[in-house]
Amino acid sequence: MAVRGRSGGLATLTAALAVAACSTGPMTPTGATGTKGPQTGPVPYTPSPDPTPPPAPTNALSPAVLPGWSQEDYLAAFRAYVDGCGAARDAAGRRVCGRAKAMATTMTITPSQARAFFEASFSAIPAQTPDGRPGLLTSYFAPEYPARRRPDAEFSAPVLPKPANPRAAGDRAYIESAARPEQALAWMRAEDLFFLQIQGSGYLTFEDGTRGRAAYAADNGKPFVGIARPMAQQGLLPQNGTSGDAIRDWLASHRGYEAQAVMALNPRYIFFRLDPDDDGHPAGAAGVPLTERRAIAVDPAHWRYGELVWLEADGGNLRGATASYRGLAMALDTGSAIRGPVRADLYMGRGDRAGAEAGTVRHPLRMWRLVPKG
Repeated sequence: MAVRGRSGGLATLTAALAVAACSTGPMTPTGATGTKGPQTGPVPYTPSPDPTPPPAPTNALSPAVLPGWSQEDYLAAFRAYVDGCGAARDAAGRRVCGRAKAMATTMTITPSQARAFFEASFSAIPAQTPDGRPGLLTSYFAPEYPARRRPDAEFSAPVLPKPANPRAAGDRAYIESAARPEQALAWMRAEDLFFLQIQGSGYLTFEDGTRGRAAYAADNGKPFVGIARPMAQQGLLPQNGTSGDAIRDWLASHRGYEAQAVMALNPRYIFFRLDPDDDGHPAGAAGVPLTERRAIAVDPAHWRYGELVWLEADGGNLRGATASYRGLAMALDTGSAIRGPVRADLYMGRGDRAGAEAGTVRHPLRMWRLVPKG
């Protein structure tokens, strides 16, 4: 992008810790101005077999007039489109996707050809909030954590598999108290497991160097409750110091009863399965691997998987935030806090570096749906 999750719905990294509740070339960040915490766990979503078509393009624009269009990395955007457009289920989307895939396999695409493809194939339709105000861009990533095969004093939190009836499992505190050691898929630091559950999916590295992917399997059906606000209200953290890093550091330094009591404020609990790590990126709810900095989670009530979207997000006010994010992205994922017609969560990639940038994204957002012509 000329700027900037979740498997089965990889969760998001946003300021929703405080409240209840995208691998080709990147969206190129413009400017730079750092830190917030994650959001909520995944919500599996299965599209209907006959999704509602997008609105008729009565107010359609040429992509060429979109703000910042001339600065886009068209080739990177084209590659990301080819990687993700197979998620499209409408006939027009499949037709344009097929044309792009044929181009990618039969010729060497230049940036000018990629630009011409987008401008000839799509019309842009602005998405609007009910009150006409900007929406919100946040970001998420696939975290990587150390883990153990057996528990010890530090790695004492079990990664639990899906039970027979997860919705009857109780809240976080009850599940943790009732867990049996033989059930554990792995053992993690308690604060790391808490953040893994907020993200909804992540990668584990064991003491022998082997790696695995903890993939979302189910949740207990309880609502997500952010812990940043109550931590500030209780004086555990300053009002302006409730970033994800600050919360993690507090939990780590108060590991045990104090940290468990704070984490129990969020009754939502995520169960996992342990898959091999293929060194790639996780698949989103659309079943397609997410492309770093080019895939977004959206609200499936307003968007369809496989849609091409133009994002423009300026004015982020978190410490260390990139000034703006602008570019093409694919709608490939969802999340339980991603709600509304102008709401997107940008997948930033894997690991600590991606997580550090994801933690700074909370920008006012405008979105355009790119609709296949004809």
